[in-house]
Amino acid sequence: MADVMPSGAALTVRRASTSVGGAEAVLSPRALNRALLERQLLLRRQTLRVSEALEHLVGLQAQNPNGPYYGLWSRLADFHPDDLAGMIDRRLVVRIALMRWTLHVVTARDCLTLRPLTQPVMERRMRALFGSQLEGVDLDRLVVLGRELVEQQPRSLGDVGRILSEQWPGHEPSVLGNALAALAPLVQVPPRGVWGDTAQVTLATAEAWLARPLEPEPDLDGVLLRYLAAFGPASVADATTWCRLTGLREVFERLRPRLRTFADESGRELFDLPHAPRPDPETPAPVRFLPEYDNLLLSHADRTRVVPAERRPTLGRAWRIGNGSVLHDGLVCGVWRLGHDRNAGSATLVVTLAARLPKRAFAAVAAEGRRHLRFAASDAESHEVVLETGG
Repeated sequence: MADVMPSGAALTVRRASTSVGGAEAVLSPRALNRALLERQLLLRRQTLRVSEALEHLVGLQAQNPNGPYYGLWSRLADFHPDDLAGMIDRRLVVRIALMRWTLHVVTARDCLTLRPLTQPVMERRMRALFGSQLEGVDLDRLVVLGRELVEQQPRSLGDVGRILSEQWPGHEPSVLGNALAALAPLVQVPPRGVWGDTAQVTLATAEAWLARPLEPEPDLDGVLLRYLAAFGPASVADATTWCRLTGLREVFERLRPRLRTFADESGRELFDLPHAPRPDPETPAPVRFLPEYDNLLLSHADRTRVVPAERRPTLGRAWRIGNGSVLHDGLVCGVWRLGHDRNAGSATLVVTLAARLPKRAFAAVAAEGRRHLRFAASDAESHEVVLETGG
C-alpha cells in the first residue's frame, strides 16, 4: 500500500522551522493541520499494533460500536476487525466512559489510569443533568449496591436502575442507573463492541472485569504530555475541551520548562513537546474517511485546523448522528453515511460534499470511498459509492 510507513519510522518527519528571530514561531492553520494529522496517524497508514495505536491516540471515541474499527482502518496498515474484536474478547481493550463522559475504546492499562482522572468530569456532568432528581438518594449506598449488582453478573443500566428503584421508590430508574454509571467505573462487556454484533449493552465494574484495581494516584502530567503527543500543538483551552477537566492552566505552567511554546495566527499560546513531529505544511495529506465522533474533530477548542469556517454552514446541516467525516487535503470536505442491505447483499456509501471539488480531488475521494466501503461492508456482493454536493 503506497501510504504505509514502517513502524520504526512512524513519527519521523521533516520538521518546519520552529523559531523566528529568536521568538517562538507563529504556526499557520496548515502547519497545525499537518502536525495534527501526523500525530493522529493520518498522513500515512502505520504498521503499529492496535494496542500501540490506541495508547498513542489516548483511545478512540466509540458511541457507535463500529466507529473505532473505521478509525483504526483509516490509520493502520492491513487492519482487520478481528484485530480489535479479539482484544475486546480477551479483556485487553475495554469500552468505557472517559473524556467528556463519552464512550471510548482504550487499552486495559489506560482504562485503569484514565477513569480515576476523569471522575470529576463524570460527577460534575451527573449533577448538572440529574442533581435535582437525586434528592434523598444516598449516593454512597447507591454505588455499593450498584457495584454488587453488576459484579454478580453483567447487567444493563435499565435492569440496574429498576432494581435500585426498589431502594428509592419514586425515583426514575434511568436516573439511578445513570448516576451509577457516573460514580462507578463501568465497562461495556462483549459481545457489545465486537465487530458485526448488535448485542445489548451490559456492564461490569472495571476492577472486576480486569481483575485489577484502578490506579490510586494517576499521573495527570503524564496524560497531558500524551495529549500533546497525539493532538498538539495545543492551548490550555484545547486540552480542556478534550478532557473537560478544569484547572489545567496550573498543570501546563508546571510543565512549561519541559515544553516548547508557539502561537497560532490569533496569538493564542500553544504548548508542545520539544521533539514532536511538526511536518512541512506542504506535506501531502491523503483522503481519509473517519467515523462519527472521531477525536480528531472533538479535541480542540479551535477546530479550524481541520474544519474551515466557510464549510461549517453546509457541514452543519449534513453532520448528524450516523454520519462520518471525509478529509481531503487534511480538511473536512464532507460527510459520509453507509447503507447496508444484508438481505439484498448490497451496500451503498453516500458522500455529501460541502462544495464541488476539482476533478482529481473528486476521483481521490471516490477511490478511497470504494476502499472504505469494501472494508465496512465486506459481506456485501455489490458496492456503490454515491457522491453528492450539499448546500
